[in-house]
Amino acid sequence: MTDPTGPRKSRLIDRGWTHDSSPFHSGEQAVQRRIGVREQVERMGRNMIREQLPDQHRELFEALPLIVVGSMDASGRLWASLLSGPPGFVRSPTPKQLRIKAQPAVGDPLAAQLTVGSPLGVLGIQLETRRRNRANGHIITRDANSFTIEIDQSFGNCRQYIQAREPTFEPSVLASAGPIRAEGAHLSERASQLLARADTFFIATASAAAASHNDGEGVDVSHRGGRPGFVRVSDDGSTGATVLTVPDFRGNFIFNTFGNLEVNPRAGIVCADFATGDILSLTGTARVIWDGPAVAAFEGADRLLSFEVESGVRLEHALPLRFEGLEFSPDLADTGTWAETEQR
Repeated sequence: MTDPTGPRKSRLIDRGWTHDSSPFHSGEQAVQRRIGVREQVERMGRNMIREQLPDQHRELFEALPLIVVGSMDASGRLWASLLSGPPGFVRSPTPKQLRIKAQPAVGDPLAAQLTVGSPLGVLGIQLETRRRNRANGHIITRDANSFTIEIDQSFGNCRQYIQAREPTFEPSVLASAGPIRAEGAHLSERASQLLARADTFFIATASAAAASHNDGEGVDVSHRGGRPGFVRVSDDGSTGATVLTVPDFRGNFIFNTFGNLEVNPRAGIVCADFATGDILSLTGTARVIWDGPAVAAFEGADRLLSFEVESGVRLEHALPLRFEGLEFSPDLADTGTWAETEQR
């Protein structure tokens, strides 16, 4: 997220935004303008988006057994990944840094992106309390066991659409880790079933100049939640590729994900099976369906997101966490599923 109009001037100490700079890049501004919320979101963004982590965000990250990371590979493809460890595996030695002591699962594409200078998006999400904070930045140090991110932007998110479940780090799960299953543009039956019953996934996107280290430009990773069946899995009749279609419900109107897609259609998705620990990571391209019969028919949807799969990996029993309890978000009461939509 950055100012599209030119170089930054000196920053205010409290939030960092002067009268002629913006926390949002041109794609985000275009989507905000399209929806008719540009001015109010600009004011909100200047208050909530910071160039460092506030203390409450630092404390949350350090309490988590799970974070989500968005990355960009050498070809510009986007990936979303899950990293886990005992609480404390993420530390914040300064408000500008996150130090993460963890390794990606074997076969996770993130491993190749953990190099100094690489841009990353990070989501700290505490599922049991529905708290979540987002940040983006770039790697400044890397060793055999950890890497450190310098924060460019940080902000909190609301608790909407998060399914509450309590994770516990359980490394013994990895003893049953299976082989790496490559996924092509047409997903396997097992991968398709995982997505079709999912209630949660995460999506990585990036601005047009994510790799440049310009102010605020970078990779973002975001949560998406719904009732099981909110992800439609279908095939593109012309290419044979699997297409995922998901509703976009009313949110905070910042439109980080859709703003990035406005200027860069590449995206990555990660979805976990919370019962088995399987992880499905996909890369492809995405677009927004702004209106039309499909949007109108899906209860609660303001628009739709369509993701066409290019490739991916399925990692069996790769998430070393156990989950207890499941409480669906009360925000889902007025939302539908694809099965319900197609019955109408």
